Parts: sequence; structure tokens; C-alpha cells
Amino acid sequence: EGEGPSTAGKGEDEVLLASASFEEAEIRGALKKMACEAMREIVAATGERTDGRSTTQVRPISVEMAPLPPVVHGSVLFTRGETQALGTTTLGDSSMAQRYEDLEGEKRKRFYLQYAFPPFSVGEVGRVGSPGRREVGHGNLAERALRAALPGEDEFPYVIRTESLITESCGSSSMASVCAGALSMRAAGVPLKSLVAGVAMGLLLDESGEGGEPIILTDILGSEDALGTMDFKVAGNEVGISAFQLDIKCEGLSIELMRRALRQAREGRLHILSEMRKACGDSEVRLPPGVGRIRSFAVPSKVVGKIIGPGGATINGLISDTGVDNISIDKSDPAVVTITSTSDEAIALAEAQVRELVGESGAATERAPRPSGPPPPPPPPIRVDDIYEACEIKNMVPFGVFVALRPGVDGFCHISELSEQYIKSIDQVGLKRGDAVDVRVTEVNKDGKYRVAVLTDFEIAPPPAGR
Repeated sequence: EGEGPSTAGKGEDEVLLASASFEEAEIRGALKKMACEAMREIVAATGERTDGRSTTQVRPISVEMAPLPPVVHGSVLFTRGETQALGTTTLGDSSMAQRYEDLEGEKRKRFYLQYAFPPFSVGEVGRVGSPGRREVGHGNLAERALRAALPGEDEFPYVIRTESLITESCGSSSMASVCAGALSMRAAGVPLKSLVAGVAMGLLLDESGEGGEPIILTDILGSEDALGTMDFKVAGNEVGISAFQLDIKCEGLSIELMRRALRQAREGRLHILSEMRKACGDSEVRLPPGVGRIRSFAVPSKVVGKIIGPGGATINGLISDTGVDNISIDKSDPAVVTITSTSDEAIALAEAQVRELVGESGAATERAPRPSGPPPPPPPPIRVDDIYEACEIKNMVPFGVFVALRPGVDGFCHISELSEQYIKSIDQVGLKRGDAVDVRVTEVNKDGKYRVAVLTDFEIAPPPAGR
């Protein structure tokens, strides 16, 4: 008597439950099942979801174009309900393509989207490190959705890097990344074939066995994703779908149910696209002033080494002399030279110097008549210990100097071989570009490049103070 709770007046099932013990996971599972059933019952009875929306309604959308300074090529702040993405786009030349390796070898991507989901976006504190499986997957989904709208490389030769930083999240941050990515690329002057939007669809199934009608939800919340039966992400434009991803918690979906979900997703996508167009306005798509212009032209592949020069000396000299941002070479056949700069005059100057270097002219010229008689004999080979007099210094770098042994053939002298004295810095050397020096060939490597030692005496200044 008095040793336990009374069971008087209770049913058999209630008595069993009161006397049984349950694991924490079982209790959690039962509570989640009750929450799922309660959510479906509320929506079925009232037609409203937990936030007051109808089943087909998209959350309020806010778009702020170019919220970041102009140094960022393109930026946008896209907000849909309590999900927000800061999208940025950066443009570059072919040297900035993302390199990756698969079973077929090394490849490059001219467009890549990087997705970041920091813990603070969901009100948590955590370590921010390298991208996890979720970040990589969401980024790949958004990247595939946007790739179909990109212009061809002939029309737009830039490498495009887009980033989506999720600043707050309550449902479908990957689809917000699609919208933010498209808008940020437009802000950066990328001539997209069309804008692309994405929406996440949900499903509430009647699991009680009473045969209730399935309820499809547009633009699901985080709670609807957790308690619902489906997370169906669909991205595209007015005429088609560019990417989708389906996660379900049931054994399968009927074809008719999929058709209904796709039709409802299209309605939501069209609404989002209309809001995105309102934010963009009717302004012409053009490159911002801070984006470098690109000029590409083909040259014979056999002259690539001449453009680059020993240790990159020639191409670095061209960049320094003309003031362009970069000169890159795609070593295909024919090779493609790409010049990048914010100055059209600098691009024209660099192109003219490259064409002059390889023996071309920017304008069409008549071919010179072939000289009569036998061809001139080839120059003698360059051997170790050969001495060359009055060689012009073509370039000086921190680790040595480049000299012209004969027209079109350079030799390199390391700073340690400039003099028998120890030289700590090239600034101590009393030589400059254009000076003439005598040299001795010390090495001929298998690639046909030459190392030399300087024989001419010159002044050596003391090392700079403090070094």
C-alpha cells in the first residue's frame, strides 16, 4: 500500500505505458511523429502554415543590388523570409580558372561557385574551417543551376568566381544561393542568357492510414523541412529546369504527385524571377569600371618560349614595361595569348610588343620575297666555356641577370656567379639594363637554356644598412 501509483480506472494500454521504460531516442522519435501529425492536421484544417502563409505562397523577398564597395565586381544581398545570402562575383582571366583533377587528368573550370554556411547563420557558435560535405554539395547544386545560363567563352572570355555567404538560414539556403549568384553575376556585367531562380518544395503525407490528401508546400521553412516528408529543390527559368535535387523520407512518390510538385514549383519560381527583375531594372548589362578588360589573340605554339623568356624574364618585363595587369598564355596549338588590364591603351601597347617579339604585325602586310641563293649557314652551337663579348644585359632580377648571347638567345647569370666577392643583394651590383658585359658559358641544360658567369669587372657597393 502506497508503494506505487494507483492504476484504478486506467485502461490496459495506459497501464503498460506507465510501467514501461523507454530510451531517449524512442521518446524523441515519438515526439517528432506527434509534431509531424499535428503540423499536417493544422494545414489540412485551416489551409495555413505555421507562419501564416498558404501552401503556395513564397516568403517576402528583398533584394539589395551592389551593397558592397565598387572594388567588388558584383554583389547582392538576397533575402527571402529568414534566409539571407550575400552573393559576390569576381571576374578574372584564364590564369584564374579553378584547377581540379579527375580520372581523365587535370582540368580547369571557368565558372565556379563557392558556398559558405557559417555557424552564426543559424544562431550557433562553432569553428569555421574548410568546407564540409554539406557546403560542397550545396555549392555544386547552385553551380549546376547557374551554369546553363552562362554565355559562351567566345562571347565572354572571363573566368567567373561566385561566392554565396549565408548570413541567416531558415530553409533552402542553396536555392537562395542560386538567386544571389545570378543577381551578383548580372551586377558584375556577365551577360547571362537569362536570370535563374530556385525554390524548395515540401510535402506533408497522411501517415495515419486514413488516406488524407498529400499537401505540397512552396518555399519550405526549416521546421517544414525537418517535420515534412520531402525536400525538393528546383531551379531554372521560365522555360525550363537547370538543376533539381530530391530528398524524401517515404518509400516513393507517384508520377502524378511529382507533376503536381513541379507545376507548383514553377509558379513559385516565376514569382521569384519577377521580384529579381524588379531589383535589376531595365539597365544595360555592362562591365563595372574596376573590371580589367581582356584581349586574346593566337600565336604559333613554337614561339611561346620566346614570349616567356628564361625564367619568365621576357613576359614579366612586358608586364612591367606596358603596365598591364597580367599576360597569360594557353599552350594549345595555336597558343592563345591573353592580356588583362583596366587600360585599353596598355592592352594595345602590350599586344603590339608581343606581336613584334614573335615577328608579327597588327596589320596585314605583304610577305617579303624569299631571298635567292642558298640559305645562310646555321650559327655555331653554344658550348660550355665559350666566351661571348659585349653581351647586352636584358633584365635584372633579385636573383641574377639575363644577358643576350646572340639575337633571340639569352643566358642567365646567378647572383652568386656575378663576382668572386660575396654579393648579398642585386642592389649592390654596379650594372644596369643595357650595359655590355663579357660572359663565359658555364652550363647548357637539356632544355637548351644557358647559364653564364660575368667576366667584366664592375663596382660592388656595400650592402644596404639594416640588411
